[in-house]
Amino acid sequence: MALFLRPAISPFAIFSSQSIKMANTVSVSSLSETRKLPILLFDVMDTLVRDPFYQDVPAFFGMSMKELLEIKHPTAWIEFEEGLINEEELEKKFFKDGRPFDLEGLKACIKKGYHYLDGIKSLLLRLKRNCYEIHAFTNYPFWYMMIEEKLKLSAYLSWTYCSCNSGKRKPAPEAYFAVLKHLGVEPSSCIFIDDRMVNVEAAISTGMVGIHFKNADSLEKNLSLLGVETSIRGEKEYEDLNPILQAKKQPL
Repeated sequence: MALFLRPAISPFAIFSSQSIKMANTVSVSSLSETRKLPILLFDVMDTLVRDPFYQDVPAFFGMSMKELLEIKHPTAWIEFEEGLINEEELEKKFFKDGRPFDLEGLKACIKKGYHYLDGIKSLLLRLKRNCYEIHAFTNYPFWYMMIEEKLKLSAYLSWTYCSCNSGKRKPAPEAYFAVLKHLGVEPSSCIFIDDRMVNVEAAISTGMVGIHFKNADSLEKNLSLLGVETSIRGEKEYEDLNPILQAKKQPL
């Protein structure tokens, strides 16, 4: 269970399943005529969607993660995420020794491994129905389109800030400043959610509120503490999201 602390001086906020440090309260009552605040910025991999890289990819190559890290090129994937190299170039330099591999097979393996983390789809739907502005803020190559094709994440958020398009990766400060410039809001009007604390801390350094993601339940509690509406409005919407009630509606 999270602990709720209010530092006397710090103007930033960190939320995690272990602790909550907060001095700046973001209220949904802070609204403009045309925009509902706060704006929610979500990391994608291992925050909304399972990242297949750590288990499925080593298995695809028939090796352990340690073995894979020892022989893969140290910067090729980062360059791919930044849009500096294309898919063909990635294939040529994925391994240090340039060995060939089945790129299409790897893509199929990765796509198969994508799925929503437990409880996330329901939470995103409720946030969307409560009219929050939600954006992806992710370090990922253009293979994010495979995620979209399989999971239809755009039903809940906009794929606005992908490193492959911006050329900027978290936790570089310029990545966050670019997002803030594009949004045209004060940093304190943004809540950033990521499973990597280094990225959360970087967001906080810009003035955003940060939530360290652990699971959907703790995320929902932390969002609620910040005044974000996560409950479902109306009985019908509750039934639409509740599989038990849906099952009861089915004819025997």
